Amino acid sequence: MNRLAHESSPYLLQHAHNPVDWFPWGDEAIAKARRENKPIFLSIGYSTCHWCHVMERESFENTAIADLLNAHFVPIKVDREERPDLDHIYMTAVQAMTGSGGWPMSVWLTPELKPFYCGTYFPPWQFATLLERIHAIWSDSPDRVVEQADAVFTAIAPSVRCSREPARGLPEETHPHIGREQACGYKTLPDDDAPLRIGLARFREAFDPQHGGFGGAPKFPRPVVFNFLFRAGGADMALFTLRKMAEGGLFDHLGGGFHRYSVDDRWLVPHFEKMLYDQAQLVVTYIEAYQITGDEFFADIARRTCDYVLGDLTSPDGGFYSAEDADSEGVEGKFYVWTHAEIEAVLGDRADAFGRSYGVKRVGNWEYGLNILHGTGFPEERAALLAVRNQRVRPHRDEKIITAWNGLMISALAKAARVLDQPQYLAAAQRVAGRYGKIVRSGHAPAVLDDYAFLATGLVDLYETDFDPRWLTKAEELTDTILRDFADPDGGFFMTTGADASVIVRPKEEYDGAEPSGNSMAALLLLRLAELTGRVEYGDAAWRTLVGSTLLRSAPQAVPQMLCALDWALGEPKLVTLTGPPERFLPVLRKQFLPMVSVRHWPGADATAQVCVRGACQLPVSDPEELKTALEPISGAG
Repeated sequence: MNRLAHESSPYLLQHAHNPVDWFPWGDEAIAKARRENKPIFLSIGYSTCHWCHVMERESFENTAIADLLNAHFVPIKVDREERPDLDHIYMTAVQAMTGSGGWPMSVWLTPELKPFYCGTYFPPWQFATLLERIHAIWSDSPDRVVEQADAVFTAIAPSVRCSREPARGLPEETHPHIGREQACGYKTLPDDDAPLRIGLARFREAFDPQHGGFGGAPKFPRPVVFNFLFRAGGADMALFTLRKMAEGGLFDHLGGGFHRYSVDDRWLVPHFEKMLYDQAQLVVTYIEAYQITGDEFFADIARRTCDYVLGDLTSPDGGFYSAEDADSEGVEGKFYVWTHAEIEAVLGDRADAFGRSYGVKRVGNWEYGLNILHGTGFPEERAALLAVRNQRVRPHRDEKIITAWNGLMISALAKAARVLDQPQYLAAAQRVAGRYGKIVRSGHAPAVLDDYAFLATGLVDLYETDFDPRWLTKAEELTDTILRDFADPDGGFFMTTGADASVIVRPKEEYDGAEPSGNSMAALLLLRLAELTGRVEYGDAAWRTLVGSTLLRSAPQAVPQMLCALDWALGEPKLVTLTGPPERFLPVLRKQFLPMVSVRHWPGADATAQVCVRGACQLPVSDPEELKTALEPISGAG
């Protein structure tokens, strides 16, 4: 047995009985590599990764390959979802050296943790040959390998760290919220709306007017894009895409929830994996679509997605599991697809009408007659098919509980509870929020910036739902930790990791991909907390983060969540203070789309509401219609 049996990651546990003498990332493995002067073979993947399973079956369960790894290397296995910092560092190397990347990630490191050769999936014959060749080169010319590794590290370090050059000639007042002494170290300031306008234009250029989404196949949901479009004049693109996604095969029409991405350009054929972070973000997106349009279709999708998470991704202690695999019984999508005969056996004479509505269609590369459901309506027929599907062998579930993703789901459930009037969602969010004391990433993995920023954001959203002050207090504590432990001493935006001697370089990340970056979330969190608490240092830190973002200027479409923070910083956010029983005003605050409104509550006998803009406060009102009038200039969406 290797050293993974006592780990908590399902991905690592899947490899615990390989003949490979795996180590988890840590001091023991690194010390062994340095003591024995052996290269490290680093394998990074995740539990629901299809090709990770393939490489394990073909290579890591192969005793001949295991003998090569054990004799000549120190093999280390890493779950990318537990250690996004390591994944970011070494994925940067893979992309720089090969021009592409993916998982499983295969990287060979010197004992000083610098990469010198890398790739992704290797078939077993190629992998075995490669191991022998790398061993021979290391044995014959270790100095040449170290020299190459040093060159690779020198090349990628700036990309990992996103270093800045000192500013020159900045005026005394660079922005009303940041002085010259705070701006030192940065070349440009996002002091106008150019990134917002450029970002919107780039998305319009890439928009698919026929099927929705951006670009061609494969198509990913990327919820951060919708967040931006709703705030910047692109709601038409967002709403059209969201409807197409929910009507297509990307959405699970029987069990609820969204698959990872669509392999075609019509949102029909999904990669069937389901990720918690997609569910959480898309719940928020569909709720905002419902607030903007009043269309119950969007509310129904949000509700069914929440119900999927509560039913299938919730642990007994209240936390939310990470993902469900695409495969069951070794076949991708087998759990989800149907033959015509199976549908007819369940629905009888209703099958034809159901099929016409749902447009069941054969999937090209599979056995004839397999169909993916896509369409709308027929709730009774869907329920009957679901009852039968529930008897099938379910895909593997990754039961790792990741703090950042749980923070996203707290936000989703809190917003769904207040907009959709679903008290069970609020109870679930409160239960999960209450389990967090000491913050870790998952299991033994240390927490990263994302964990603090996403969880603190979830707690702010929860506070604005139930007005329990303990959530706001905890959010401030987490945010203070971000400022203390993740700030770059050289200035700029935040590091991904805290102090960690086992990481070759502390990375920074600003790209908003399938998940928003920790920096983008931290920027908006700081701005919201500055409004709610009046703490000026939060606003200053938010501006330092915005100023430090290179992508905000060079490629704003790459950071749509950071654009949301910039939109807040340049706009006129409003603080609504409710005193006394808040129920009278909640319909006004919760049914409208109010992306720049923060809400706090003070106890009192009389129910009043007061609106403040940048510290200038109107008179308190007791009539909900007066509050609605005060908020009208920023309600709605572009």
